[in-house]
Amino acid sequence: MENLCFRDSYRFASLLMTMLAILLLPRLALSATSEYSRPEKFYVNCGSNSNVIYGGRTFVGDMISGDNSVSFTDKGTEVSHDQSASGIYGTVRIFRRPSSYKFRLDSVGLHFVRLHFSAASSQTELLNARFTVSATSGSSHHFKSFPVQNFNETPRVEEFLLMIESLEFEIRFMPGPSSVALINAIEVFSARNDLGGPLDSDKNLHTIYRLNIGGEKITPENDTLGRSWSVDDDFLYRKDSAININSTQRPNYESSSVLATEFTAPVFVYQTAKTMNRSSSIGMAAGLLMNVTWSFKVKSNSRHFIRVHFSDIKSKTQNSDSEFYLYVNGQWRQDINPLDQIGLGTPFYIDVVNVSDGSGLLNVSIGTKEADKDAGFLNGLEVMEFLNKSSFDPSDKSSFPVHIIVGCVAAATVLVLSLLFMVCLLRRRSKKKKMKASDVEVTVWSPLPLHRGGGSSDNRPFDPVNNSPLRNLHLGLTIPFTNILIATNNFDEKWLIGKGGFGDVYKAILPDGSKAAIKRGKTGSGQGILEFQTEIQVLSRIRHRHLVSLTGYCEENSEMILVYEFMEKGTLKDHLYGSDFPSLTWKQRLEICIGAARGLHYLHSGAEGAIIHRDVKSTNILLDENTIAKVADFGLSKLTVRNQPQNIISTNIKGTFGYLDPEYLESHVLTEKSDVYAFGVVLLEVLCARPALDRYLPHEQVNLAEWVMFCKSKGIIDEILDPKLIGQIKPSSLKKFMEIAEKCLKEYGEERPSMGDVIWDLEYVMQLQTMTIHREPHEDSAMTITDVGDGSSLVIPRLMVSDSFSTNSIVQMNRVKSSNGGTDSSETRVFSQLKISEAR
Repeated sequence: MENLCFRDSYRFASLLMTMLAILLLPRLALSATSEYSRPEKFYVNCGSNSNVIYGGRTFVGDMISGDNSVSFTDKGTEVSHDQSASGIYGTVRIFRRPSSYKFRLDSVGLHFVRLHFSAASSQTELLNARFTVSATSGSSHHFKSFPVQNFNETPRVEEFLLMIESLEFEIRFMPGPSSVALINAIEVFSARNDLGGPLDSDKNLHTIYRLNIGGEKITPENDTLGRSWSVDDDFLYRKDSAININSTQRPNYESSSVLATEFTAPVFVYQTAKTMNRSSSIGMAAGLLMNVTWSFKVKSNSRHFIRVHFSDIKSKTQNSDSEFYLYVNGQWRQDINPLDQIGLGTPFYIDVVNVSDGSGLLNVSIGTKEADKDAGFLNGLEVMEFLNKSSFDPSDKSSFPVHIIVGCVAAATVLVLSLLFMVCLLRRRSKKKKMKASDVEVTVWSPLPLHRGGGSSDNRPFDPVNNSPLRNLHLGLTIPFTNILIATNNFDEKWLIGKGGFGDVYKAILPDGSKAAIKRGKTGSGQGILEFQTEIQVLSRIRHRHLVSLTGYCEENSEMILVYEFMEKGTLKDHLYGSDFPSLTWKQRLEICIGAARGLHYLHSGAEGAIIHRDVKSTNILLDENTIAKVADFGLSKLTVRNQPQNIISTNIKGTFGYLDPEYLESHVLTEKSDVYAFGVVLLEVLCARPALDRYLPHEQVNLAEWVMFCKSKGIIDEILDPKLIGQIKPSSLKKFMEIAEKCLKEYGEERPSMGDVIWDLEYVMQLQTMTIHREPHEDSAMTITDVGDGSSLVIPRLMVSDSFSTNSIVQMNRVKSSNGGTDSSETRVFSQLKISEAR
């Protein structure tokens, strides 16, 4: 009966939607057709009484009368001229109070909207201008309070792709307090509907990046729609992973099977590309998989529309074996086979809608499917952010009968569906009268549908209640969801202490009065059930002073909740930069590095298998009330097996950009040395107090590891130290510390030290910092340390600072020295019992 009810509801809704579509079709038809050509309007030259040619189009001065389809608020505005600029940037209209431009469009549907801003360098008022821009049509807000400021680098162009549903379109400018708004030029013209696929009546796009891969910058004059295409080199994660290729052959638009035309991208985009660089890749030389990655800074947890452009200009014949993979954020994957297209040089594109994972980075990669397959290629890339439209604006008086019709039909649909749903719900409840009511009223919150595996080839639904492998472990760590609610005061926002890719972290008070940290998986986090299970399986069976302890977990109601010991002082990153925490001394920083290294060494030194953390970074090193460092977040961890004939191959790159081992990134081979590389980046963070990647810095300084190694080669390390450390570090301590970091960051894993070696070297750095060391030229095998405490000297062997010190020796010493990190002989037995399936 329930199925019948919902089936009837579906049929009725389908009928209403069909009627609605028929009713609205004449009004909302997209303006673009197969015969699309770029329209001649609207292109407005603001603050001018003359026309100028820019980007192949004529921009009409807004002070020229005769065109009633464009108007603007002239009261409270003024015009300024910039003698140093030309074209549309030679004049600027300034608004001192809320003002707007209004357009009477020829048709509704998809439209490009571009806003051009350029502040005259001689006018401080314009350089410091702060204002917002909004766009509306009828009852819809396309984007609201879009902020514009900081005109140090001009001109600045903001581009939007909007689904406009009314012939009346308005762009509003709102100056900030004691400031002004400005605009140089405006473009509003209908767009071809090949970008309409990801859009609906509630979504609009803001262009963030548009790249001509492997080629030069394309200016509006050379683009069919007046777009700008930037050079891609600044976004390439590893510069030597790809090489440029080009062709003089004109793209074969006519035979494109996915309707790519000269308006999809200009000829120049499809005549250049990047392909994988075989000659410099150890991965290809060793017969391994590899990839090329472009990384973009984006807003966390925003939805993005990504268009990837391809045209095979590298293959010599139609029989070329050029299949490869396209990845987005390491989660979405699609096979790319140029042979599916008709003929070489035929342009095509792939559209992807992706939710960023909370890291603030969006990564697009091409990767080989097999070692002997062709290397793949990429021609162009566009990244646009979805903008949510707000609801009806009561202050907007304009409306059309079509909106009334739409509202009535929609209201009727909602009413009927609601009634049908209530009937079915009452029938269902009548069958469950004997069920016991819940003791606590809880709103069931469910994350994304759970799936086993992370590849696109395996999307079978996963039932966490019946199929969870945690059910068979008998860990005794499960915590009822009602207790979680009480401990977090119903997930009170005031108790929120952190956010991450997996979910939010809350402070909690347990029944015994102790504190805990509770991490709750969230919808669209980019991580799922397997990471959740892996972390529980790892942390429930290992114990170490420098690893965060798991107190419990909850998986009721499709929740994924982890409960940890509370780390009073937060993350290492918070104490280095980006917060108001007191600065750490050099000695404290060394102690933290040594502690974290001990935790990682414990993971790596299992008797039968090593645990590879795979996401070592400053945000995953936590500090307790005594500033003791503990490594956290094991959702991406993997277990290796000793003496296994082949290394682990990870088909999906996992980790955080800026910390990723370049060898792992290219070859997909994961080893303990990948953690060592990431730890080397952490050492540099500790020294320089800045992020591993910072897109706001000049190009050569974006990547911390590359920048520090460059400065070291030039002998200017002192210039990039954390200013708060000036005068604290002894030169010998700094020199040795840099040597350790440099060894950790070696390109190939076999050249990097083990974490055991890193521990010994860091302890030596501590000794160099805290003791006075005198060494004679003939003292090669020993060193004398004075100022021991009683005025005497102590001679100790140089074994402890040897770069080749045996890790096995360290393991044996750790078994005896259990106080040094909590390691004893039982720790090795733990690893022999630990069996973990891959996280992805």
